[in-house]
Amino acid sequence: MLIGALLVAFLLSIFLTPFVGKLAFKLGATDKPNERKVHSKIMPRMGGLAIFLSFFITYSVYSLFMNDFGEQLPLLVGALVIILIGMADDIFELRAAPKFLGQVLAALIIVLWGGLEVEFINLPFFTDTLEFGVLSIPITILWIVGIINAINLIDGLDGLAGGVSTIALVTIATMALIKGDLFVALVALIVIGSTLGFLKYNFHPAKIFMGDTGALFLGYIIAVLSLLGFKNVTMISLIVPIIILGVPISDTFFAIIRRVVNKQPISAADKSHLHHCLINLGFTHKQTVLLIYALAACFGLAAIIFSFATMWGALILVTGLLLIIEIFVEKIGLVNSNYQPLLKMLNFKNKP
Repeated sequence: MLIGALLVAFLLSIFLTPFVGKLAFKLGATDKPNERKVHSKIMPRMGGLAIFLSFFITYSVYSLFMNDFGEQLPLLVGALVIILIGMADDIFELRAAPKFLGQVLAALIIVLWGGLEVEFINLPFFTDTLEFGVLSIPITILWIVGIINAINLIDGLDGLAGGVSTIALVTIATMALIKGDLFVALVALIVIGSTLGFLKYNFHPAKIFMGDTGALFLGYIIAVLSLLGFKNVTMISLIVPIIILGVPISDTFFAIIRRVVNKQPISAADKSHLHHCLINLGFTHKQTVLLIYALAACFGLAAIIFSFATMWGALILVTGLLLIIEIFVEKIGLVNSNYQPLLKMLNFKNKP
């Protein structure tokens, strides 16, 4: 059943994407070259609509057969809100405020209607639990909106956001199957199939971009599925989805640091994200994408290992990951060329 759902979504996406590309041109949902873009010709965006339609059709058919369509309606309604916001942005280039409000609305639907909340965590080395209380809803909404924007920010090269999202979803599906959570595994695999079909047209050189329609949808689905799989657990287990999404979360975190250090508005756009830095180091477009895929896969593997580790093993793994991320960030200049606190400290200690 699960593999069949993936294949159906994959074939649907391959079939639907060319039609969505033609529709994008008719609606004016196009991406024009500028100093921040890496492409040199007008491209259709809004390709994420093909991903969504493939997911929605496949999931609806399977849900009707399993007679649980109504139970998961909040997930689909929230996804529909995200798609409408993404399409509006791809066509009309919305300002930040309405986009943010749309994301919050989608999060509220799945939280208030769907009942998705992270209500407490068990603290390591303590017997007590940390109850979030009235903060459980804001924390859950913050997670969903944060991941939506993290995936959106990394969508800067052909096939990058789609590939990184697919790797994250493969990790989520694997861990869901290990835990016996067939619903999370089914939804993840359907989205994987839909995204892989789209990547046939989106990998370099791309014929169509997913646009905000795709990036926001993938961010929403990943954020929701990660909470469905890991909510109300120990603090150590709650770190698992953060590791799974290590690439987009790290890129977003250091983008904020970069703008603070450079005294720029946090919402300011720039050309210093992870993929820009790697290209500036001399990697080709395709090499950069494949390198970030490899990084995402390493984070996914680390998340799986982490979930089976002992308490001390998990803490050592997280510490190691943080050190590796910091050294990598300083090496490639993700904040700026002068930001090298750890490297400078290591060089100082190595001096005779």
